[in-house]
Amino acid sequence: MKKRTSRSWPLAWMAGLLALGACSPKAASVATTSATPPPTTEAVPQPAASSFRIPVEYYTLPNGLKVVLSPDHTAPTATVAAYYNVGFRNEPRNRTGYAHLFEHLMFQGSQNLGKMEFIQLIQKNGGVLNGSTRFDFTNYFEVVPSHKLETMLWAEADRMRGLAITQANLTNQQGVVKNEVRVNVLNQPYGGFPWLDMPQFANKNWNNAHNFYGDLKDLDAATLADAQQFFKTFYAPNNAALAVVGDFEPAEAKAWIEKYFANIPAATQPPKPDITEPRQEQEQRFTKDDKLATKPALAFAYHMPDRNTPEYYALILLDQILLQGKDSRLYQAMVQKRGLTDNVNGGINYLGNAFNYAGPMLWMGDLVYDQSVKSDSVVSVLDQEISRLAKGGIDQSTLDLAVVKLRSSLYDQLSGSDNFGRADMLASFALFDNNPARINELENEFRKVTPAIMQRTIQEYLRPTNRTILIVNPLAKS
Repeated sequence: MKKRTSRSWPLAWMAGLLALGACSPKAASVATTSATPPPTTEAVPQPAASSFRIPVEYYTLPNGLKVVLSPDHTAPTATVAAYYNVGFRNEPRNRTGYAHLFEHLMFQGSQNLGKMEFIQLIQKNGGVLNGSTRFDFTNYFEVVPSHKLETMLWAEADRMRGLAITQANLTNQQGVVKNEVRVNVLNQPYGGFPWLDMPQFANKNWNNAHNFYGDLKDLDAATLADAQQFFKTFYAPNNAALAVVGDFEPAEAKAWIEKYFANIPAATQPPKPDITEPRQEQEQRFTKDDKLATKPALAFAYHMPDRNTPEYYALILLDQILLQGKDSRLYQAMVQKRGLTDNVNGGINYLGNAFNYAGPMLWMGDLVYDQSVKSDSVVSVLDQEISRLAKGGIDQSTLDLAVVKLRSSLYDQLSGSDNFGRADMLASFALFDNNPARINELENEFRKVTPAIMQRTIQEYLRPTNRTILIVNPLAKS
């Protein structure tokens, strides 16, 4: 859960990071920071439909575990990803940060593996691993040489079946997480800005608006009974999805999954909390004092349309037009033309990407600027660029260019050498949509977006009354 410093997330592979920052996001957003050429006046041809299809075999075990298999024989590696349908939004009240705390506990030992032995097992077999806590899930993944796939499936099943939840492990990890909060948020300039701060200001529903990292007093209050009940409830197979991607034979993988996972008992699941947000009717503005920051910063956030609606796909394309790359409208206006800042960061879902979440989400942007720049000047430029799109409309060539940029980012994510991007989407779509094959329909959905849909999306979702502004007031001397 490190602060997002660009549109791409760092890769936290080493075991030491699992102790200090296991929830550092691994998946890059569909938005990228790759430089793009300056805009031209030439028409962009409509991209040809892609014939690329990702293999997807999907089934559910009798105990409720959702399983997705996607063979890819490009490299002799296999990726195992276990996703549990519990994240920040449905952690217990008065136990803020508990979903993240529990992520740390998952590396403290299980029935047949002692403390840190899970990590050592992967590393000694030439693999890499990590875990993270997000808005709507907690995930764990390993990338190993393909001949070690069975070993990884056994190890993941071992901790799903029975985690070593002891008072010693709980006390130890409470200290680790509290130290992580101090290092990454409390003692860092711009700590938590805006990825941790903005949801608390922009949202009204507690599930979406509390401190996801955890208040220190809440972390201290977590008990052994809390941990045992949390594991029994949320880490059951009927609240999970398992994705296996890479160089393997499906029949063999299915036999191993049946052998190691099928006899893990299901658990009764509590009702899902109401995570809906009311329609925002008035702009909100907040200021946060930062005793360690030397320059002011500003973040803006707009509530997203519901997932999988035409407007949802349209806003993802608007993100490409307004915020992604050096040809984007906001980069050109704020950096190139006016010199207000040296960069504008942003995108959809700062703790993941535009696809791996289930509830309400924000489209956000943020920038740091000099003391001589007025925050109202930044907001004015933002308004001007959105107004240009609202009044002038989006022609087909601009829409086509957005699709080209989106396709490039999307397929870059889906074709990564470690196959994690593919496993991430497959597991997410299994958890949230019961349909991992959606991965092959995404490009089609973006092609359905018309200039008219873009226009109504701007009018409803990029209106100032749907916006929250957060300004960092620097208190440190430069």
